[in-house]
Amino acid sequence: MQAELECLTPDDVNAVIERAKRLAVYHARSGYLLAEAKMIYRKKRTSEIAETIIKIAKESYLSSKAQNALVDSIARDEAYLVDWLDRINSSCVHQLDIIRTIISKEKEEMRFAGMHAT
Repeated sequence: MQAELECLTPDDVNAVIERAKRLAVYHARSGYLLAEAKMIYRKKRTSEIAETIIKIAKESYLSSKAQNALVDSIARDEAYLVDWLDRINSSCVHQLDIIRTIISKEKEEMRFAGMHAT
């Protein structure tokens, strides 16, 4: 998905339409994966390990900020995955918006050219 999002939008309108079809699939997939990643992240943060660290932190009189930092460090990789999938999902939306604009522009140019072809 990341590689597809890093590609330039083609100039040919038919290729643009094909890209839109692929991006729609990536958007749906990334939305599902984002939800799954968030669930995994939440599970990790609320796991027995996180609760144990909070207990230790409270006994050691750590501030709530320090306690949160400890819990966040447990789920660092999961948080990264959530952030990455969120960016992929958002990029799909933005690129689909750009493609709609390109197609609209192309249609308007065709309409304008048809009016002046006589």
